[in-house]
This record gives sequence, structure tokens and C-alpha cells, in this order.
Amino acid sequence: MTAQPTSPVRAEVRQDGSFVRQPNAFRNRITSDGSSGYLAEPGRYHLYVSLACPWAHRSIIARRFKKLEDVIGLTVVDPIRDERGWAFRDGPGHTVDTVNGFNFLSEAYLATDPTYTGRFTVPALWDRRTHSIVTNDFHVLSTMLETEFEAYADRSVDLYPIPLREEIDAVNEAVFEDINNGVYKAGFAVTQEAYEAAVQTLFDRLDWLEERLSSQRFLVGHQLTDADIRLWVTLVRFDAVYYGHFKCNLNRIVDYPNLWGYARDLYQRPGFGDTVNFDHIKRHYYMTHANINPTRIVPLGPRVDWLAPHDRIKLS
Repeated sequence: MTAQPTSPVRAEVRQDGSFVRQPNAFRNRITSDGSSGYLAEPGRYHLYVSLACPWAHRSIIARRFKKLEDVIGLTVVDPIRDERGWAFRDGPGHTVDTVNGFNFLSEAYLATDPTYTGRFTVPALWDRRTHSIVTNDFHVLSTMLETEFEAYADRSVDLYPIPLREEIDAVNEAVFEDINNGVYKAGFAVTQEAYEAAVQTLFDRLDWLEERLSSQRFLVGHQLTDADIRLWVTLVRFDAVYYGHFKCNLNRIVDYPNLWGYARDLYQRPGFGDTVNFDHIKRHYYMTHANINPTRIVPLGPRVDWLAPHDRIKLS
């Protein structure tokens, strides 16, 4: 097995101290007609995820909303990742791998490509038929689940409606660069200059979203879409880990009236709050990134009332 550092910083930091995320190695696509070589069909595919990871959380939510639980299997890894990578172990909220009997996610990667040397990341979508990873490309995995399994999904839920796709894609790109990945750019920066640039961009974008959400309930159109899922997985982790652990501490999400109301609005919907595991989230970040938190002490807070009433209904 290829050993890995406990933090991506060593391999994914430029000379100027800024963090640059590694590209996703496996980018095959599942299609409804099988034209890609991977046909959308029940029982064939299996998701390997972490409840701590925002990229994996996107797919968990999309799978739940489209009612694909009986179509696509799911296994949750241990939130504590060491030099061997993500592990399959029995524990609270995570299990062994009953599909392949793997002990570590790295085994799925090396079974797919024995020469693979990058980080072993979640989510990873496994194909039982070819015994390989179809994709670890979180950029499109959630939309693939939202669109290509319609023959087996809940068609009453459209998270990626065709008339809104251009705007959804534009919002997703901005949110990913400045917020989803922006918190990592701040947290994994190793120079003051790189850190400050990432934090300023992050909070400029949060200000933009605060204004956008002052007059509309959702990010795009008048309905819940893929764009909301992608933003929310970062918002729900922000005050618990990114504010302190990644030093994104100009403001908390609870300090933004519109963003905080929006975040609670989504949290209180089935498929959002009931897919959150704050124990996994906090233990993963604070106990895995030894270069950032060498004591591995996990904070008790913050005290946040996610079930407090919101007034977002007035913007419907």
C-alpha cells in the first residue's frame, strides 16, 4: 500500500505558500442510456463516503433527495484518517466494507489503477461489475446522481432543472472557488500572504451571498437546486471547524442574518440536517490535520441552535 501524509499540504502547496487541490483522477460518467460505457442501473454502483467530507456530503444529500438509497449502495469510512488514508472500521456512524472487504479506501484506488500515487479521496463511486472506481470527481458526481438515474429515482424532485442549469453552473463555480475550496485555501496556506488572500476572497464571496439571499429564498430561481446543496455543505461546517481550525475567523455564519437563516432553513429539511454528523466532522478535522492542530484536541463548541425558527418562508 502507498503511504500518504496525514495532510495534503505537503504535496499540494505552491512555492508561494498557497494550496492547490489535486485533480480528480477518475472521471468516467454514468449515463441513463449507457452511451458512456456505464449504464445507470440499480444495484451496480456503490458510494464510498465520509460523513466529515463536504464533497461526499453533496452526494449523500443528492442520493437522499432522489430516493436512490435502494439503487446505489453506500459505505461510510472512519472519520479519523491517518498515513494509510481512509479506513473501513466498525464504529459509531461508520462500518466495515461489506462490498469488497477492503480495509482501506486505498485498496479501491489501487485495484482500479495500481500505479496511482495521489491522495485517496472520498467520495468514490465503485462499479461492482468492472470491479473499479467509476469516478472520484465530486464536481459532477452529485449532478450525475440528480439526472442520470431518473428511471429509478423520484422524478418529482428536480435539483438540476434544464432552464436553470446555466445559472446554477455559474453560481457553483464561484461558490466552489471562493467558498467550498476557499476555506481549504485558507486553512492549508503556509504563508501569511497566501492565507490573507484566501480569507479576503472567502469573505468577499460570503458578503455577495448575504446580499443575494436578502431577496430570494434559494440561490437560483424559486426552488431548491444543486447550487444550494453545494453551498450548504460548507456552511454547516463553517462555525464548527472552518472558523477556528482553518482560521476563517473574520465572521461566523451566525453573524450573517440571511446566510444563517438560509442555513437553518435547509438544515431543518429532511435530507439536510439528518445527514449531518458533527461528531465525525469535528473529530476528522481536528484529529487528522496534525500540522494545524498538533495536540489533536477537539473543541467542545460551538453552541449553535440549528433548530431555531427562521423567517425564510417570506421569500418564497
